[in-house]
Amino acid sequence: MSVPLWTEASLQATTNGNIHGTIGAVTGVSIDTRTLNPGDLFVALEGESRDGHEFIRLAFEKGASAALVSDQRAAEFGDAGALLAVPDVLDGLRQIGNAARSRSHARIAAVTGSVGKTGTKEALKTLLSVQAETHASVASYNNHFGVPLTLARMAESAHYGVFEIGMNHAGEIEPLTKMVKPHVALITTVEAVHLEFFPNVEAIADAKSEIFSGLMPGGVAVINRDNPHYERMRLAAKASPAERIVSFGSHAEADIRLLDILLSPDASDVTVDFFGSRKTYRLGSPGRHLAINSLGILGVTDALGADLDSVLSSMKEVTPPSGRGARVMLGEGDDQICILDESYNANPAAVKAALAVLASTPTGKNGRRIAVLGDMRELGEQSAQLHAGLAPDLSTHHVDLLFACGPFMASLWSEVSPSMRGAYAPDSAALEPLLLEALRPGDTIMIKGSLGSRMGPLVTALRHHFAKGNL
Repeated sequence: MSVPLWTEASLQATTNGNIHGTIGAVTGVSIDTRTLNPGDLFVALEGESRDGHEFIRLAFEKGASAALVSDQRAAEFGDAGALLAVPDVLDGLRQIGNAARSRSHARIAAVTGSVGKTGTKEALKTLLSVQAETHASVASYNNHFGVPLTLARMAESAHYGVFEIGMNHAGEIEPLTKMVKPHVALITTVEAVHLEFFPNVEAIADAKSEIFSGLMPGGVAVINRDNPHYERMRLAAKASPAERIVSFGSHAEADIRLLDILLSPDASDVTVDFFGSRKTYRLGSPGRHLAINSLGILGVTDALGADLDSVLSSMKEVTPPSGRGARVMLGEGDDQICILDESYNANPAAVKAALAVLASTPTGKNGRRIAVLGDMRELGEQSAQLHAGLAPDLSTHHVDLLFACGPFMASLWSEVSPSMRGAYAPDSAALEPLLLEALRPGDTIMIKGSLGSRMGPLVTALRHHFAKGNL
């Protein structure tokens, strides 16, 4: 039998909570009954719209070993199953996460950045898992509850840990990185995102640089040398516990420098100068921006002590996650269409990078390159300008048709030439029938927008439309 993740004794000692009933072996930690597995500890967090205590009985029906609940609510569920009652559930989860970090001997990496942090985290998980047991954040669990949850799920036996840390306000990263206590911290890049909550991009760079404050003594800071705010981030790293700063990018002074890249529709062949040594590898993801991120990944894996040759040979296994560049091929032969699923999130830099990938992706016979764009959120007073500013990139990257939705995208719609206008709608639901009607064999379609723009359902709609033989 495998070693349990937590026992009744370890949970009680960690939280100093009150035990009601008998807690069996805990093999996982969950905050969502939809994904709960038998043996999980269910954490009844109070969210913005729902209170996790509403789902405690369902959690036990699905096989939860115990539930972490509020002292004030414990009496309501005494007949449902074993309870661990604490004054504050989120604080109890933090305590469990801190205990998991304290007992761990894993080498830990933390990743943040305006663009590419989830894909980079997934790539690190892929590459490190080849070499040893690796624990990593699930999906985009990178906030005030996602980080302690990821820590709480980390087995004591893990050799590596990879944590994504996000923010949309200043001061949010620092307490999270100090929980994670990484040996290596990476900032992929800093761009004009979350401007609704920041006065300028320099302030975003400062907020991202908070990740270095949690580094273990002697840790390594990995920073994008191409970013215009590199010096600002370097000074922040220098003032942190970091012993060493590693830079990456195409810049002539980068420690890990891009020498050459050959882009193909589904991969990138990359040549780099790695601390003075020439290295080549194939990355299983297309796009210059992803190739640059892979240089940062090399810096992280090297600083963690991973085997470099294994990392280089495994780079071909690094493919874009769903919603972040995953390629969906529908149909066969001349009737095939290609969907570039970038639907999870968006900001100006990410949209421009996705358009570059669209430009390098071939179409079928008589096919067109179609950009389907939803609103980019949290851009503040500059939103209209930043949306409209994408118009030259659509032309540069040879987009044939634009389908757009959302009030902010109206600014872009008004800037493009009439010949490029496919359709505009107030939201993605209204855009769906217009896009489906325009679809034809050979098209290559890139779909992107902020999560709140709900572009993901368009990808699902295209799948269903094609499955019914409607193309």
